[in-house]
Amino acid sequence: MKSIHILRKKEIGMKTTQSKDGTILSYDVYGNGPALIYITGASCHRSFKPIVKDAKIFATEFTVYNYDRRGRGDSGNTLPYTIEREIEDIEAIIDAAGGKAYLYGHSSGAVLALEAVLLLGNKVQKVIMYDAPYVHSEEERVEYNQFSRSINKLLDNGKNSKAMITFLKGIGMPKVFILLLPLVPGWRTMKALAPTLAYDIALTQDLPPVERAAQISIPTQIIVGEKSRDSIHVVGRQLTKAIPNAKFVQLAGQDHMANAKKLLPLFIDFFK
Repeated sequence: MKSIHILRKKEIGMKTTQSKDGTILSYDVYGNGPALIYITGASCHRSFKPIVKDAKIFATEFTVYNYDRRGRGDSGNTLPYTIEREIEDIEAIIDAAGGKAYLYGHSSGAVLALEAVLLLGNKVQKVIMYDAPYVHSEEERVEYNQFSRSINKLLDNGKNSKAMITFLKGIGMPKVFILLLPLVPGWRTMKALAPTLAYDIALTQDLPPVERAAQISIPTQIIVGEKSRDSIHVVGRQLTKAIPNAKFVQLAGQDHMANAKKLLPLFIDFFK
């Protein structure tokens, strides 16, 4: 009976909305205050414990909309995938939040946040992008394309576990973390998310769109972790230079997986 009760509680708490192509999107809402849409990166979903923890920390100051990107968790996955459809998903979440919102995008979610700003007009009031992982040079783009082919081949052959491990190694996750992954309770869920790695690769396989980014007119903050890889810093500077009046912050002591308690003061200062 206990497990049934937990399941019902989850069903009651979970909200859904529909994207333009009919895809059902699942989301949770935490806190009070201005609406903040949390756009997560690769291999993440709204019920992943670190994501929930972050969302609840942000919710001490904002109404946080934590949603499953398409193909993840409880959201649908209408095919074929396009970046534009992911932007329509963000628009659907913004509409569920009242029609206007702040955006926070982490990693590949930062790429989506930038595209959302360009395509959704005044529905996005302000945006923060953390560690946008575009390739930073032509040389890296060639290497990343080879990496992309390797991942897609593994996915095509149904080797989800190997695809996820290969991806995490490729983006520089610590070896100890990767070795321990198959032992953690959420590993089965992570393996199930592996097909969406193709989506994240599609988002990040090119150089940052600096010419298009120059069209952004809303307040924008670019944050990079002090300990994040060098290419992240290069991309952050490129975007800051391209976007009019963008603010650049190097977050001391943080890597790609930033502590939400360190981010929150920046959110309060910039959004509020």
